[in-house]
Amino acid sequence: MKSLNPGKRLFHSTLCSLAVTAVTAFSWSPPARGTNANMNIVNFAFSPNTATINVNDTVTWTWVGSPHSATSDTGLWDSGVFSAGHTFTRAFTSAGSFPFHCTVHPFMTGTITVQSANIPPTVALTFPGNGSVFAAPASFTLTAKASDSDGSVTNVQFLQGATVLGNSITPPYSASVSNLPAGSYTFSAVASDNGGSKATDTISISVVTPGPISLSASEFLPPASFQFSYSATVGLSYVVQRSPDLTQWTALSTNTAASGSVVFTDQSANGSQGFYRVGLLPNP
Repeated sequence: MKSLNPGKRLFHSTLCSLAVTAVTAFSWSPPARGTNANMNIVNFAFSPNTATINVNDTVTWTWVGSPHSATSDTGLWDSGVFSAGHTFTRAFTSAGSFPFHCTVHPFMTGTITVQSANIPPTVALTFPGNGSVFAAPASFTLTAKASDSDGSVTNVQFLQGATVLGNSITPPYSASVSNLPAGSYTFSAVASDNGGSKATDTISISVVTPGPISLSASEFLPPASFQFSYSATVGLSYVVQRSPDLTQWTALSTNTAASGSVVFTDQSANGSQGFYRVGLLPNP
């Protein structure tokens, strides 16, 4: 009976050694993501055994255990069998799923998922136009168009400077702006897509206090024209109207003022009595 004790002790010691080795061999790391993923080849496992990368990214395998290989299941690549300390790098130039294994230990498997690079969305503020001028106090609706060529637009966020005005998740994308006093303002639309990419469009506008309107320098120009000047606020829009009796008015012209004094000529004046007036048009 005494002669069996050494064997029992040796058998017990071997089991303990195997148990420690097994824990080390099957250590796990989370899936690799992003550009230039890295994988360790430990004893009897790839760690991590999956990676998600973009087209033209690379994966580098580093041998920690040995002997092992990193070999494509479909014959696209074969690292060869190496020992600890070796590295092998491969670039992936097309999208798809690429399974691989170790030729020495076929139960060691892994997969590289290569996804097409996400194309950012496009976004454009459609109203107001860049450089627009409004009369104070200004209220209007910001609108934008957004699209995504390789996915979908998930949100368009509107900002006044750094202040968020609102989010719009379905077209038509819009947000309200109310009672802006005179001043200069910057507005942005930020579109996000389902791949996490963003695009931004920014405009600047001015809000001004309209000056008084006065008519001057009236002159009849034979045979049938009448001309006068009126004062205006640059960037704002005006309408010129004529009436034969101060009760019925007909619009003759609308104009966005390019200067503080605008010259208007009525080329259909027939010499009979008439009246003219100029009014500031409301903000669009």
